[in-house]
Amino acid sequence: MQNLGAAHANLDRKVYQILKTMIMERKLLPGEKIRQEKLAQDLGISRTPLVAALKFLEHEKLVASKPRRGFFVRLFKKQEMISIFELREVLEGLAARRAATHITDPQIDQLQQFFHPFRQAPEIRDYRSYSQEDRRFHTFVIQIGAKEFLRSILETYNIISFSYQVVSSEGLVRSPNETLGEHLAVIEAISDRDPEAAETLMRSHFKKSAASLMRDAAKLRPV
Repeated sequence: MQNLGAAHANLDRKVYQILKTMIMERKLLPGEKIRQEKLAQDLGISRTPLVAALKFLEHEKLVASKPRRGFFVRLFKKQEMISIFELREVLEGLAARRAATHITDPQIDQLQQFFHPFRQAPEIRDYRSYSQEDRRFHTFVIQIGAKEFLRSILETYNIISFSYQVVSSEGLVRSPNETLGEHLAVIEAISDRDPEAAETLMRSHFKKSAASLMRDAAKLRPV
C-alpha cells in the first residue's frame, strides 16, 4: 500500500523547490502577491501543498504572510540587505577557504570555466547573463566548501542577494565590469589551493558590495 503521508510530504517539497526557483529566477518578484489559486491551477495541485510550501518559505524569510491579504514575496530593505552581505562576507569567506582545501582536480577544471564568455569583453552589458553566472559561481563554491548546515544558510542568502532587490541590474549590487576581476582572483586562489588568499579575496568581494549598499542607503536618508 502506498504511504500517502510520504507522498504528501514529497509533493510539499517539490512545490517548495518550484516556488524557490521561481523566486530565484525572478518569475515571482519582490513585493509581489502570490496568487494562490492561479499558481495552484498552473501547477496542477490543490492549495494544501502550496500553502505548506509557502509556510516553509515564510520560515526561511523568503515570503511574508499578511493577515487577510495572503502571501507576498518578501521585499528586503537596504539595511537588511547590508546585514545579509555582511553575513555572507564571513560565511562565504569560510566556504572559499574550505573549497581551496577540498577542491578536486575535476572541480578545478569546472571552476576555471566560470565567467569565460566575459573575460575578453571590453565592457559587459548583458547583466542578466552575468548575474546568472555570478549566482552559479557562488553556488558552486558553496557546494564544494560548505558543510550541510552552512550550505543551507548560504543558499538562502544567495537567493536573497540575487532575487530580492527591485533594481534594473538583475540583482547585481555592483557593475559586472567592477566585479569580474574579483571573481577571477577568487577562482585563481581556490584553483591554486591557497585557502588564506581564497578567504581574503572572497571577503573583500563582499565587503565592497556591502559598502556600496551602505552608500546607497545613505543617499536615501533624509538630510
